[in-house]
Amino acid sequence: MTDPVDDPATAAATAPFGYREVPAAEKASLVRRVFDNVAARYDLMNDLMSLGVHRLWKDAMVDALAPRAGMSIVDVAGGTGDIAFRIHARTRGEARIAVCDINPTMLAVGQDRAIDRGILRGLALVAGDAEALPFADRTFDAYTIAFGLRNVTHIERALAEVRRVLKPGGRFLCLEFSKVTLPLLGRIYDTYSATMLPTLGGIVAGDRQSYRYLHESIRRHPPQEKLAAMMAEAGLARVTWRDMSGGIVALHGGWRI
Repeated sequence: MTDPVDDPATAAATAPFGYREVPAAEKASLVRRVFDNVAARYDLMNDLMSLGVHRLWKDAMVDALAPRAGMSIVDVAGGTGDIAFRIHARTRGEARIAVCDINPTMLAVGQDRAIDRGILRGLALVAGDAEALPFADRTFDAYTIAFGLRNVTHIERALAEVRRVLKPGGRFLCLEFSKVTLPLLGRIYDTYSATMLPTLGGIVAGDRQSYRYLHESIRRHPPQEKLAAMMAEAGLARVTWRDMSGGIVALHGGWRI
C-alpha cells in the first residue's frame, strides 16, 4: 500500500509545514502566521539562537555578492532588512535595493529599522510572494535570499522566479540552513535546535510553537546537493555552494546566463 506522503497525487496537493504535511494552498498562510508571531523579536531571537554567528554568515553572503554602486538588487524574504542594510552600507546608498517579503508585519519591522538608521533612499519595501514576484522579467543584477527559501511552498517555483527576474549575467545567492557535514557536530546541533529553539522561543518571544516549526523546517529543507540540482534544473548556471560552520548553513550561488 502506498504511503499518502509518498503518493504523487497526494504530494502535488500537499506541502511540508515542519514535520506535518498540510494542503499546499494553506502553507503560505500558516508560514505568514508564524512570522506574524515572531516578527517583533525576530532579530533578538536570531542572536540568541545562533550566539550571534548569523551576523557573520550574513556578512559572508554580502562579501560574496560584492555589491557595487548602480546595481539593482532584490532581497527576497528579507523583511527586517538585515541583508539589505548591509548592501546599502557597502554601496554607500548607491545601489537600488528592493526588499520583497510576503509578510507585512516583517516589512513593517524593516521599515522601522530603516527609519532608525536614516535610510531614506535607495531602498524599497515591497509585499510579494517568492513564487510569483511582483517584478518584470530581467529586472535585477542580483537576487539574494537569506533563511527564507525553506519557507516557500514550492521551492522549484521560487527558483524559476529567480531566473525570470534576473538580467542575463545576474547572480543568485541563497544563504540557508543545511545538512551538517560533521557527524558529532550534527548530533549536537540536532539536539540543540530541537530543544533550545522552542525553549528560547517560549521564554523570549512567548511562542514555543512557532520556533518548533522553524526547527522542523530546517530539518525538512533539501541538503546541499539536492538544492544545487534544483537550481540547475531551474536554469541557473555555474551552481556552487560553500558550507559554513560545518554545514549548519550553506551559501549557494548561481548565475542567470
